[in-house]
Amino acid sequence: MSQELHLTAEVTEKQLGFRLDKALASLFPDYSRTRIKEWVLEGMVQIDGEVVNVPREKVYTHQAVEVNAFLEDEVVFKAQNIELEIIFEDEHILVINKPAGLVVHPGAGNPDGTVLNALLYRYPEIAEVPRAGIVHRLDKDTTGLMVIAKTIPAQTHLVASLQAREITREYDAIAMGIFTAGGRVEAPIGRDKVNRVKMAVATVGGKHAVTHYRVAEKYRAHTRLRLRLETGRTHQIRVHMAHLGHVLAGDPVYGGRPRPPKGAAEELTTTLRAFKRQALHATMLRLNHPITGELMEWHAPVPEDMEKLAAVLRADTIFYEK
Repeated sequence: MSQELHLTAEVTEKQLGFRLDKALASLFPDYSRTRIKEWVLEGMVQIDGEVVNVPREKVYTHQAVEVNAFLEDEVVFKAQNIELEIIFEDEHILVINKPAGLVVHPGAGNPDGTVLNALLYRYPEIAEVPRAGIVHRLDKDTTGLMVIAKTIPAQTHLVASLQAREITREYDAIAMGIFTAGGRVEAPIGRDKVNRVKMAVATVGGKHAVTHYRVAEKYRAHTRLRLRLETGRTHQIRVHMAHLGHVLAGDPVYGGRPRPPKGAAEELTTTLRAFKRQALHATMLRLNHPITGELMEWHAPVPEDMEKLAAVLRADTIFYEK
């Protein structure tokens, strides 16, 4: 259960020069500093009408503070021995290659068995970091690279980098239909008014969202794409591609039902019908290390099911072009 929370206060001499999270803990003592830090990181705190999502931001006397959040019951998440494929790790961060079917964070319908539960088992101390260090998410059936903070300073820097669009995330996808060229989608995204499970392009009330894409390979009735996120909204790539009329192959939410092209061989028809998830993989991640500042880049190979789908689509295209 959750309830909407609206808090207002004015910074006093007592909080002068405090970090924002410490000042809020002083102004609103009924809430834990960890919870307050999460609100700040999630953009739920405003100072003098402007969103501030950096917990270390200093505050000054007479500034107006406003918190608009959802107060949820405190939940103690279980540590579970779930295997993670770790691509990189040091004392500050780790990068994982998430498989299809693994949820990132517990929620309705997925109380455990998630990346967060796995992190708590492998790194018990990460429980002190908000959301166990998770700074961005992938959908359950989207595969690929995620960066996770192992310390609060690392998380603070990574969240700030995401907000400043300093982290580059590229995806490999297979979409339905033929693209003539690459391009850019700039269309705001909000919750679908009819189906609350879905997101949608929302000209009123939607959040700014930009996706860049280029054609990697053309098939007879599908296109393989390389996409780069400029923003990071929920289901962003899936929504933007559906908005263009090119739903991702296999996407169960946005209508990517199997549609074999006319005269398709049995192997292609079978492969398309067997592909039950969106054909989307986070293949490249580039960022400046949150502590050392070093520019780092990782790549994760496209998973076997997507490569098989691409190979069958390619073979079908070659056959019909002869």
